[in-house]
Amino acid sequence: MLLDTASLYFRAYFGVPDSVRAPDGTPVNAVRGLLDFIARLVQDHHPDDLVACMDADWRPQWRVELIPSYKAHRVAAETGPGVPDEEEVPDTLSPQVPVIEAVLDAVGVARVGVAGYEADDVIGTLAGRAAGPVDIVTGDRDLFQLVDDARGVRVLYPVKGVGTLQVVDGEWLRGKYGVDGPGYADLATLRGDPSDGLPGVPGVGEKTAAKLLESFGDLAGVMAALDDPAARLTPAQRRRLDGARDYLAVAPKVVRVAGDVPLPPFDPALPAGPKDGEAVRALAERWGLGGSLERLLAALPR
Repeated sequence: MLLDTASLYFRAYFGVPDSVRAPDGTPVNAVRGLLDFIARLVQDHHPDDLVACMDADWRPQWRVELIPSYKAHRVAAETGPGVPDEEEVPDTLSPQVPVIEAVLDAVGVARVGVAGYEADDVIGTLAGRAAGPVDIVTGDRDLFQLVDDARGVRVLYPVKGVGTLQVVDGEWLRGKYGVDGPGYADLATLRGDPSDGLPGVPGVGEKTAAKLLESFGDLAGVMAALDDPAARLTPAQRRRLDGARDYLAVAPKVVRVAGDVPLPPFDPALPAGPKDGEAVRALAERWGLGGSLERLLAALPR
């Protein structure tokens, strides 16, 4: 089981009231919400391996060089020249992230992030290397591209908390979008994604993108059709695709999840008990993690 950790703690932050606080009054709603999420996931799905994948670089420079607008609207206003871009997040969430990391480390849940890459890229690399079935837990549709029925890779997409999850497999993708996993990346490239600063092809929405891919197979097939005067494209489609050639030449590399991230050594096995019991107790007391941490520890396969 691979966790898109930031996606989940953002959901926890907005789903758990900020009245949930540590003894000193510091909000810990994201921390406690995430621990409850993980406890429920372990309890319901019994993974042998569990990896909390992290955004060591939420806006990699290599993606920005290809598409400068990539996540540009999320850059914190105070970021200045020569300073790495920081993501604009709520003031009371940022201080909770180091607490989340410390708790996961003390419990013994593997936590993996790699400089120059997003959590999505870590997830893509781990999913590609896995010998058995993989469940990816994320609220980010970008990872639908990793769905692979033949290899048992599916996405568990939270609909409400993590108690209600949409199981995204090939059949669901084809029914919803008319594409398979790899086809979803092409669909996302054509459609664009304002939340990631990806413009897409102007005038080509989700339905048109799906129809183009159904007609021509994949993005390469769509571009081949554009260069074929006999291909069945409408004049408007030709005009729009032709005007977006520069974007379409670079967007696939930005949209597609990297599968070759140089991962550090780590043990993905779900621990049978806390790795550092003393640290767990200290963190529980310092941050008032109470039942949330107890539920996670109780869910471990002792």
